[in-house]
Amino acid sequence: MEENRTNEYFRKINYYETDRMGITHHSNYIRFMEEARIDFLERIGCGYDKWEKEGILSPVTGLECKYKRPTTFGDGLKIRVAIKEYRHVRLSVSYTMINAETGEPVFEGVSHHCFVNAEGKPVALSRKYPAFDALLKNQMTEQETVREDCDTDG
Repeated sequence: MEENRTNEYFRKINYYETDRMGITHHSNYIRFMEEARIDFLERIGCGYDKWEKEGILSPVTGLECKYKRPTTFGDGLKIRVAIKEYRHVRLSVSYTMINAETGEPVFEGVSHHCFVNAEGKPVALSRKYPAFDALLKNQMTEQETVREDCDTDG
């Protein structure tokens, strides 16, 4: 049995997400990124609901997308999420989407975010919300440990 990884999200492609050619429409991958990011942040204790209760908003400031292989109705996607970069006011999250049946990569992406208050002013989590800052830093440390483990396995 595969262990449930904090940084992995699973979803199936729905029929309505495909285009006339039967291929998942490219715009849906942005939605999949958001679903996976929200799930990931909730799992590590930094859910959007908690941020918003504290008056923190996190708008998307940029996106990067690389479409590798098409998916179709019924395909399962494993979406691996990782914090690519965190700098107190900015956060970049990476996504690797794998076809669950074939194991082939189908998409790679990055979403860039900032932290602001209700007035749109930048918020440094390290100063105003040290608990959230610690959770994000801890996740970066855990990811680095996993990378180091992978580097020495070879």
